Amino acid sequence: MPVTAEVKTILDLLAALEGPPIEEVTPDEMRANYATMSMAATKADLASVEDRMVPGPAGDIPVRVYVPEGAAGAGPGPVLVYFHGGGWVIGDLETHDGVVRALAARSGITVVAVDYRLAPEPPFPAPLDDCVAAVEWVVASAAELSIDPTRVAVGGDSAGGNLAAVLSARLRDTPAAPCFQLLVYPVTDGTMSHPSIDENADGYFLTKETMAWFWQHYVGSGSRTDPSASPLHAPASALEGVCPALVITAEFDPLRDEGEAYAAHLSAAGVPVTTTRYDGVIHGFFQMGDMIPEGNQAIDEAAEALKRALA
Repeated sequence: MPVTAEVKTILDLLAALEGPPIEEVTPDEMRANYATMSMAATKADLASVEDRMVPGPAGDIPVRVYVPEGAAGAGPGPVLVYFHGGGWVIGDLETHDGVVRALAARSGITVVAVDYRLAPEPPFPAPLDDCVAAVEWVVASAAELSIDPTRVAVGGDSAGGNLAAVLSARLRDTPAAPCFQLLVYPVTDGTMSHPSIDENADGYFLTKETMAWFWQHYVGSGSRTDPSASPLHAPASALEGVCPALVITAEFDPLRDEGEAYAAHLSAAGVPVTTTRYDGVIHGFFQMGDMIPEGNQAIDEAAEALKRALA
């Protein structure tokens, strides 16, 4: 099917904007542009939203704790630790505040969003190391946060989905092992060799050139097939026993096929996986629920999956 009418309107607006080639854009310029694009999102009301600092491998990590109505004062409950997207280079707590609030409000589950360090200032594996430290802090601080340390889910979109997938395997045999992973159009393969990378290379918001720019800033001259950067290259033995997953993809997304390939890789390792492709939409639609109805549908699906998995 073609892109939806709502998506076409967005793509037409983006096409009318003139900008320099991606190779001429600095990370700071890209961050500022992304922050501007994310300002208009609707923000659901919650019982409380609190910014915290938690210990990390290279200093304190900012996190934001979202407590929905009904969870406050209700005793130890489940938690989702969420990692924002942005190619490991852009994005922060503010760019994803709207979508995280929506997940908390609709699931009734506390969410802890993590403002991990961004590449290239510290490259791979610094963002991953911060996310691992944040999950370990959440588990260790269960009593303080009024959460159940046995009901911890991880999730994220795009590069955040990559980080959630990698740390789910890394923490599998530890006390901080998550019990569910929400992977929204995750980055899983640095080879960029799947058909959708070329089929949707240009004209659908995220481009092949931009994805290559993100990878270069994240791993530089390092290996793009290291399983800690590209979870699709993890051996089956590293995925056996990993927590169940919901993988959400978009039809007109360069990352569509690698996300679905990772879902199949998990399934082949015996991991329960649900995979949902949303037709007619683009990378980023999960954050665009105000403009794209399928974004709201995907948030609803994610919220219901979290409630079931963490019941």
